[in-house]
Amino acid sequence: MPPAHTAMICVALPGLAISTAEGQLTGRGLEGFYRAGRRVLSRCEIRVAGREPLAVQARMASADRARFVGTLRTSPQAGPDPDVIVERNRFADGTERITLHSAAPRPLRLPVEITLGTDLSDLGAIASGRAGPELSASVHGSGLRWSCATRNASVTAEPPPADALASAGLLRWELDLPPGGSRTVELRVRPDGAGPLRAAGRAATSPLAAACAEGDDPRAPALLRTSIEDLQALLLRDSAHPTDTHLAAGAPWRCGLAPADALVAARMALPLGTGLAAGTLRILARTQLTGPGAQSGMIPGPRRDAGPHLPPQCTGTEATLLFPTLLAEARRWGLPDQETEALLPAAERCLAWLRTTVGDGTYLRDPNPGGPVRCETQAHAHRAALLGADLLDSCGRAGGAALREWAQALRTAFARDFWVEDRGGGRPAAARAPDGSLVPHLGAAAVHLLDTGLLGGGELAPGLLDKVRTEKLARLLGGPVMDSGWGLRGLGAKEPGFNPFGHRTGAVRLQETALAVAGLAAAGYEREASSLLRGVLAAAEIFAHRLPEMYAGEQRTEGSAPLPHPAACRPAATAAAAGVLLLTTLVGIRPDAPAGTVTLRPVRGAPLGEIGFTGLRVAGAPFSVRVSRLGLAMVEEAADGLQLGV
Repeated sequence: MPPAHTAMICVALPGLAISTAEGQLTGRGLEGFYRAGRRVLSRCEIRVAGREPLAVQARMASADRARFVGTLRTSPQAGPDPDVIVERNRFADGTERITLHSAAPRPLRLPVEITLGTDLSDLGAIASGRAGPELSASVHGSGLRWSCATRNASVTAEPPPADALASAGLLRWELDLPPGGSRTVELRVRPDGAGPLRAAGRAATSPLAAACAEGDDPRAPALLRTSIEDLQALLLRDSAHPTDTHLAAGAPWRCGLAPADALVAARMALPLGTGLAAGTLRILARTQLTGPGAQSGMIPGPRRDAGPHLPPQCTGTEATLLFPTLLAEARRWGLPDQETEALLPAAERCLAWLRTTVGDGTYLRDPNPGGPVRCETQAHAHRAALLGADLLDSCGRAGGAALREWAQALRTAFARDFWVEDRGGGRPAAARAPDGSLVPHLGAAAVHLLDTGLLGGGELAPGLLDKVRTEKLARLLGGPVMDSGWGLRGLGAKEPGFNPFGHRTGAVRLQETALAVAGLAAAGYEREASSLLRGVLAAAEIFAHRLPEMYAGEQRTEGSAPLPHPAACRPAATAAAAGVLLLTTLVGIRPDAPAGTVTLRPVRGAPLGEIGFTGLRVAGAPFSVRVSRLGLAMVEEAADGLQLGV
């Protein structure tokens, strides 16, 4: 798999543009323009007066645009100062805009050559080293065209080139630049027959509010802005129902629907409105299994690795349990009754699957025979049962009492069966093996025990841990074994099999770190929450505020920087949404739109000083709030009639 950690990835799905910091597209590795997972251009190299510009800067200007600057000396006798600047703006929609700026004291006539090429390979083939050879080009209109048996693509240029040489894949211009003047060449790369890219995140109907932050810590506004940009860039429309959008899991590897990731990200992004949650839920409801059989009511999902201590787990189980949770919380945030009612039957089927799968037992086991009973799965199931019961009661449906009764039985059994005693006061077990023995390792999956979910009146649902054990878990998560200084490790540093780069065995995963910060803050462990939050903000600054889905869990030291994971998606839906949750946790917004109230539980220690948010959405209307340096919250804008709870 080609490394992605050094790539500059412009995203406006289904379009991608992947570059190195040099700016030239050479066709090596992942470089190129992509549309819907297909590389439509792999090579785009520019020479001015027979020479490559000297690269001096490369940066992401926005989620969908990279800017590269190079320089040239057209008169070597003039000394060391460049007199031509070559600026390249590369867009995810397949546009390359090349501008030459002259600082020479005399008029310049510069030959400009652009060499183009492509293999029309799909991303999967490129990732596995099976990209095909570069194809032969033909002259096509004002550019070049490439074809193979199943697909084709073309590049058009404005202004048209003076010469086009198909055999070399070459376009050539003679550009006249007056002193201080500029000239621009624009290339447009598209599959044949495809129109301009219409990215869902660029539409006026985007489901995500353009919220802003301001305050004492300049990193917070930058992180929120970049997180929202990345979420917008990862939006995809359902082709059969274009009004419904969901988030792709991440670029470059996972540019499609991953049900559990899409639900997790939509839930963390609820402060930006309920539109994304509604679209995601509708899309997944259409995939739900129905009819007879043990899987009826389940939302399918792939299996994923769970590290060396446990077998792979079913993300379909997680998605099925997240569905009613997200619907219940979206309703509290302001999802209209009509949309809630339309999605309620699918949520009921998820809850029915839960009760049927548990049967006469207490625990929700892995779907494979002989699989373990995972702590993380019990936390998801318990939350789904309580929030699902609340949802059913609120909508006048039956079944809530039975779900609460089972949740109570699960709490009792979990307290008895899932605690590992040790000299430090104990820890929750990661799982129970089929023979009843405990899998004792400490990992980030334990944070799901703190994520209990939002009920009415600003109250959180009870969790599987009592107050004493919650405190012990909080101290473990906030200690040096789990807190790397850059965020929460996926596995404790002293556990067997720890690997700081392991995506389930030690790397910092932003999703779990954000859930830990929110859960710790809600439980009153603000010191531990603040430490993790500051660590992520420090890492975000190193990553130019575009957080990858994970990075190495090596211990932070003076003058160090977080190590990127070479295979991590960046941007990633869960990481971008985690940025939203991390920052809004400082305010502690707990809405109850059906009751017309919103409760604020700010982090009293104000770890980032004063911070304010504008443009959030609660109850379908803009919501602005500010937290002072003393940790006091004040609502500055809200929906008419929305009352502040206590």
